[in-house]
Amino acid sequence: MKFIANAAALSAALLLPLAAYAQSTAPLTRAEVRQQIIEIENAGYNPSTSDSTAYPENIQAAQKRLDALKASDAYGGVAATSVSSGSGRKFYQGDDSQ
Repeated sequence: MKFIANAAALSAALLLPLAAYAQSTAPLTRAEVRQQIIEIENAGYNPSTSDSTAYPENIQAAQKRLDALKASDAYGGVAATSVSSGSGRKFYQGDDSQ
């Protein structure tokens, strides 16, 4: 009988961390859900004008555009910008006779 009690206590001690791990993901906050809605609408999805028969396709297309936009904004890329330092500019040097 003592063996069964020890086995039960040991199994409970081993399973307790698994139960705590299952609760580690917190639900989204209202602000996070609102931000997700704004992002998907900025990607081209408009729920008020969307055709209800094409709902899955419309939102999936907007999600793909959003995913592509986020992937292009990832770290490690090279920014496509050009810089011309002071070309064609005249700065005031303290002489107003020009």
